[in-house]
Amino acid sequence: MSQFEQVTVLTKANIYFEGKVTSRTVVFADGTKKTLGIMLPGEYEFGTDTKEIMEIQAGELKVLLPGASEWLEINGTGEFTVPKGEKFKLDVRSATDYICSYIQE
Repeated sequence: MSQFEQVTVLTKANIYFEGKVTSRTVVFADGTKKTLGIMLPGEYEFGTDTKEIMEIQAGELKVLLPGASEWLEINGTGEFTVPKGEKFKLDVRSATDYICSYIQE
């Protein structure tokens, strides 16, 4: 999807890892949320409060998902899902544009 219609954008940025990962929250009419962000090269670990679907729009990275022994490589575009209450690791190799969807179950 290249654009979102009829949404509210929260103007305060979400800033992590000394500014190397940033995002803005988009709230849809039905209350669902997504974040649109950029990750700069580096190694990061995140935890989830809800199920998350990460859509990589552009970039180069590896992700180590919960319970996995091998890293998933994404070059360009791709997607991965992280269950609620889990941690995952990222090895970002180039500036990466992403959309994160938060799924309430």
